[in-house]
Amino acid sequence: MSIHTPTAPVQDQPRRIVSIDVLRGIALLAMASYHFTWDLEFFGYTDPGLTAFGWWKIYARCIASTFLFLVGVSLFLAHGKKIRWNGFWKRFAMVAVAALAISIVTRIATPDGFIFFGILHEIALASLLGLLFLRLPALLMLIIAALVIAAPFYLRSEIFDHPALWWVGLSANNPRSNDYVPLFPWFGAVLVGIGVTKLAAASGILTRLASVTPGRWANPLVFIGRHSLAFYLIHQPLLISCVWLFAQIMPAPVETKQVNFLKACQVSCEQQRDKAFCTAYCGCMLDALESETTLDRLYSNDQTAEWKAHLGDLADTCTAKAEDKMMEGGAQ
Repeated sequence: MSIHTPTAPVQDQPRRIVSIDVLRGIALLAMASYHFTWDLEFFGYTDPGLTAFGWWKIYARCIASTFLFLVGVSLFLAHGKKIRWNGFWKRFAMVAVAALAISIVTRIATPDGFIFFGILHEIALASLLGLLFLRLPALLMLIIAALVIAAPFYLRSEIFDHPALWWVGLSANNPRSNDYVPLFPWFGAVLVGIGVTKLAAASGILTRLASVTPGRWANPLVFIGRHSLAFYLIHQPLLISCVWLFAQIMPAPVETKQVNFLKACQVSCEQQRDKAFCTAYCGCMLDALESETTLDRLYSNDQTAEWKAHLGDLADTCTAKAEDKMMEGGAQ
């Protein structure tokens, strides 16, 4: 989720900041733990939707935010004084090619949720755009970062629902993808990284950090942090291969689409409503989809406006029915 960038050519920082490599290494291990849990879910060893909601969702966002923050940190450390174009284009090309490869592979392997704009796509674009902000005052940069992060809360529009604009992150409905990291709000984390590093450079914190040398315990983290792109590209195929091999020996119990739908719906619903309401609501939704024989369509990643509108109508109807049922139960 990150790319190694030199951390030396800033005027008051003669040495590489090893602590940043350590932090990047920790973030990579956290990412691997999340992906391993996702793999278990994918092969049916955990309940559907486990990693998409609740604490796991917060965990994933913290990991992505950390990586993008470090992209901003590294961008300033490498190019804050002067943009080193040869080094920049070399690393940009590495990340861009890796992002394209991931899109192609996931399009073949998981077409319903392929990664068309994931963390590497965002890193490539954010690194390019970030160069435009390197000379801005740090406080102004942080203000712009806040606006970028807040944009999806206020500027979503159906204008951005066209697939060609999904990378922007302002569509009315988020598209389905196994790793969706659009420009808004995630570019804000990169800008925060640049702004914070500028402040740290001005206050002398970077110089003090450069003098910190972690013990030998940190060597594995430093190694991973300095080879983060390779780690990112290798770890998930390795993890998913291990889970696949285990599944050949001890496969997870096979459950029907109906059971999987109810479990995923329940997990999603309980992020906002109580368990009793969600049980009634999800049962209503399943009955409606089965009566229409459209459950398979739900799993086909249909993005048409007509289908989305129909699902919205079903959700409204089942919400009303579930609330009526709760009122009747309360009255009794």
